[in-house]
Amino acid sequence: MRGEPFRFSPIIYVKKLTSDHKEISLNLSVKENAVPAFFRILQKGFFIKVQVGCSINELFCGQFGMSPEYFEERVQTVFLNGNPVDETRSAIVKDGSRIALSGAMPGLVGAVLRKGGFYSSLRSGISYREKDKIKSSGKGIIFLKIFNLLLKDLGPAFLKKGILVEGKDIHSFFQKQSEDFWKGFGSAKVDGRDIRQEELLNMKWPGSLIFLHVRPLR
Repeated sequence: MRGEPFRFSPIIYVKKLTSDHKEISLNLSVKENAVPAFFRILQKGFFIKVQVGCSINELFCGQFGMSPEYFEERVQTVFLNGNPVDETRSAIVKDGSRIALSGAMPGLVGAVLRKGGFYSSLRSGISYREKDKIKSSGKGIIFLKIFNLLLKDLGPAFLKKGILVEGKDIHSFFQKQSEDFWKGFGSAKVDGRDIRQEELLNMKWPGSLIFLHVRPLR
């Protein structure tokens, strides 16, 4: 039986990503049919602040509140720092880790990359191996990418809770949107201040990290 993806728990955030970036809060309300436009940001990758020193399983099923059934059945491929992962319960998330999640991918490539799959031995040379047995816990930040079938399930929850994106990427995103996207635009707040669509479109966010929240209009 397919599990529900999220019982989303609060994520523990620290105040700043780095001292070199100004962090700006951007809260958007858009029509529900405009939310998928933001999935391209999730595919490109975003930062998120977490408690590190845990396993990948503990991160997604504990801190993020993803149901274990969903993680087991639907998250078919996991990459940690560029290497496919088989044992998600022993792979440790550290400050600066880069994680990618994918649903089932077609063909032999998908079968080979699938976590714990029958053909996983074919890529033993590139599979992730945990070398550091010491778990250094504390606040940290990771870089996360989400692909294919998982975007529809997981994307809205991450966007609603908030993700960190570089300012230049937000500027590029808005510049590329069609008229249909802007028809679904509701409202925007920057650090609590209401701004108009035209102002949002022209903002360039130099040297900033954007703490982006996207909520569908009811």
